[in-house]
Amino acid sequence: MGRLVILGGGESGVGTAILGKQKGFEVFVSDKGEIKEKYQKVLEHFEIEWESGEHTEAKILNADVVMKSPGIPDKVALVKALVEKGIPVISEIEFASKFTDVTIIGITGSNGKTTTTMLTHHLLKDGGLNVGMAGNIGDSYAKMVAEQDFDHYVLEISSFQLDGIVDFKPHIAILTNITPDHLDRYEYKFENYIASKFRIAMNQDENDYLIYDADDEVIVEWLKEHPVQSKLIPFSVQKKLEEGAWMEDNTIKIKLENKTLEMSRDILALEGQHNVKNTMAASMAAHLVRVRKETIRQSIQSFQGAAHRLEKVLKINHVEYINDSKATNVNATFYALDGIKKPIVWIVGGVDKGNDYSELMPLVREKVKAIICLGVDNSKLIEAFGNVVEPMVETYSMEEAVKVAYKVAERGDTVLLSPACASFDLFNNYEDRGDQFKTAVKNL
Repeated sequence: MGRLVILGGGESGVGTAILGKQKGFEVFVSDKGEIKEKYQKVLEHFEIEWESGEHTEAKILNADVVMKSPGIPDKVALVKALVEKGIPVISEIEFASKFTDVTIIGITGSNGKTTTTMLTHHLLKDGGLNVGMAGNIGDSYAKMVAEQDFDHYVLEISSFQLDGIVDFKPHIAILTNITPDHLDRYEYKFENYIASKFRIAMNQDENDYLIYDADDEVIVEWLKEHPVQSKLIPFSVQKKLEEGAWMEDNTIKIKLENKTLEMSRDILALEGQHNVKNTMAASMAAHLVRVRKETIRQSIQSFQGAAHRLEKVLKINHVEYINDSKATNVNATFYALDGIKKPIVWIVGGVDKGNDYSELMPLVREKVKAIICLGVDNSKLIEAFGNVVEPMVETYSMEEAVKVAYKVAERGDTVLLSPACASFDLFNNYEDRGDQFKTAVKNL
């Protein structure tokens, strides 16, 4: 099969190594950082050669194919050297898809990916389908292809993973929305990021489906100028549609292939307008793979959302504490601020990815009574909101931030962790940040 080199010894890298070894590749894993002990043990178990703390170029530049972890930018010198030599550099999603021909539902977007992925998987599973969930969530796709035997996959796919696809083709693609995010990886050009997201549909044909948000001007305008081959299925909470999903008198209406499904918005277990959209997208995907209407209705009522996404933690002294650590960009935080009706003590900050906070200004003026900055560098936040909200406090640990919030909050308030930023300055990842928040709240 040839030599497979894997850059990055995390979940996707080790999953790809397992699948590559199973398929007869000579496999080598290289990570410039430290490979976690649990992944080292897996590599040893499968007798896969690996190195950590360095990239030995002689062992990498002789590859037949390279799988690059989504966290490694294309502009890194080693990646450029591989491309110049004509060695294919692909993503885990691309590699794994070559070894399976099951039905794939691929989900991308700036926000709502995880909730929509989990809900779609929940609907298909309740519908009796043999379905796996992978990608940016849980186990790696490659590991699942190596070890499981599913008929359907629901994959959460990031723009970084889409950048490394060549032939990958989901039967159903869902594009939840597109707002400026990760611009530091796209030369600070929004159009580069938009193009990256639309790669999910680039190999689709007229037998495939693209479900998309018809209220998102970015998506609608892009589709006008860059038509796709797949069948377009829109959803909207603003207008009535001929086909797709829309809202009418507090009822979600879905019309697909001359079949209709209606359900009251009140049955949704998840709150907020954005979750109406996530529900529309997931329901249409389930409908297209023939899950029964009644099953869809019942499953939506029983679905409990994603952790770290507007997750209610505790109520202390009539103050609600909400963990929205997964809000790593401005748009996700917009949804959180918009959805909460009570006065907000807002914990915000982290690694800024080129954020423009101006769209939050009306909501901050209306709802936020105190801001607690949690980051190594809070200057941009202070510049944006320093003259708008008083008090504004800088903190450098989660424990400190939660204690300040506890002092500031009054009966009937909500303490909201919705950082609008990446977590890597003070935390391992957004899960670590959310877990630390929950622990600090429970220790009050």
